[in-house]
Amino acid sequence: MGGNYLILPHSFRRLKNDTTLLVNSGGDFLFLRDANFKNFINHNLDPDDVVTLDLESKGFLSFADHDLAVNLASVKYRTRKGFLKNFTSLHMMVVTVRCNQKCEYCQVSCEGEDALQYDMDIDTSRKIVDFIFNSPNENIKIEFQGGEPLLNWDVIQAVVEYANEKNIISKKNLSFVICTNLTLMTSEKLSYIKSKNIQISTSLDGPASIHDHNRKLRTLKSSHEAVVEKLKKCFELGVPISALMTTTRKSLHDFPRIVDEYISRGFEGIFFRPLNPYGFAHEKIKEIGYSPDEFVEAYRAGLDYIIEQNKAGRYFVEYYAQLLLTRILTSYPTGFVDLQSPAGTGISGVIYDYNGDIYPSDEGRMLSRMGNNYFRLGNVCQDKYTDVFNGEKLKHIVTDSCIETTPSCGWCAYQIYCGVDPVRNYLETGNVVGLRPGSFFCEMHLALFDMLFDMLSKAEPSNLDVFWSWVIPQKVTKNA
Repeated sequence: MGGNYLILPHSFRRLKNDTTLLVNSGGDFLFLRDANFKNFINHNLDPDDVVTLDLESKGFLSFADHDLAVNLASVKYRTRKGFLKNFTSLHMMVVTVRCNQKCEYCQVSCEGEDALQYDMDIDTSRKIVDFIFNSPNENIKIEFQGGEPLLNWDVIQAVVEYANEKNIISKKNLSFVICTNLTLMTSEKLSYIKSKNIQISTSLDGPASIHDHNRKLRTLKSSHEAVVEKLKKCFELGVPISALMTTTRKSLHDFPRIVDEYISRGFEGIFFRPLNPYGFAHEKIKEIGYSPDEFVEAYRAGLDYIIEQNKAGRYFVEYYAQLLLTRILTSYPTGFVDLQSPAGTGISGVIYDYNGDIYPSDEGRMLSRMGNNYFRLGNVCQDKYTDVFNGEKLKHIVTDSCIETTPSCGWCAYQIYCGVDPVRNYLETGNVVGLRPGSFFCEMHLALFDMLFDMLSKAEPSNLDVFWSWVIPQKVTKNA
């Protein structure tokens, strides 16, 4: 037997069926039978054994050229952290907190349609755009949020026109998104949206029985009926549109039926999104919430159903699985703010409230609506860009949201694929670092990663074909 090798840095996790998962600092992974794992850590592997060769090729051990092995891992690590090369690209603007709906899980504690004091004015919106164009990032996305943004349509138009005017000189890759419930959309607004190449993001929680239960119009009419009508117009006009669903207890056991609704409305994917416990959702969490295990059980049922749809020849993606699999199967960063370390709060995305207040994330703004301004970074009418983005508050948030140094996360096998949610940590524990074991975020992601790695370890070719078609989009065709 040969033991003259260096064991390179890695973490491991025991899985089912006498299997151990190894993950190294570059994100490469390998499944070992427990007996082989014991031989590996005890330096009892045969140099010519296929297990040894696999461990060496994946960067878990080195016989001679240790520097080469370390350099290869560092290249992959730097690639994963590539999002740090560019500063804030996503800039969200809350043009109003008013809304014509009062959803079960509203995260921002929206106001009624007559509460005009919660509208952003044009002067503030121009100051925000000036602030945004200070970002060194060449890619700038301005996302209009609410409340219901269409209730303050004049400011949306003013921002689009002013930003495009500034961009004649700045020459950034500028794009716009409107996050809207669609119910107030008109033909005139859609024509303007199409002419300005604006994307739309909307909400669709499922068929009418689920959507209307979760997302209630203040007029008590069917919001589902209105959304479906406006969706059809968007597709007919060729306006780019995506949809999000939010999971409540009402929808927890209906994921396959919700997938069918998305397919019937012309979408090619869905994001099974859990609740964010802010605003009205925080107040009603006992009624509409669920445990991490309950969510993951529902998620698995939905994912299995989607995989079967793909095997039958219908290309359809579960977008969160796509994100996680991209992080597992490649070294490329996904740009998804919730799965970054340091957290993407402030350094990848930032939000400007209706009054010009600045927060490092939408969740930080939601927390302020609940009466806690801990994450407020400043105000565009009072503070300079450098004072906000080079300020001590943001530095502390970023420093405390590095998963590599977070207790328990530092030695977790899934650390390299996961991220940090500093605002939720603060909400649940009063501390940005938080107590990760036992938190919803941690328990949910542990279960999701366990599930995906269990599926990868079984290496069923048809499942792997579906996964790779999501990571490297290539539509799966039904076998003849």
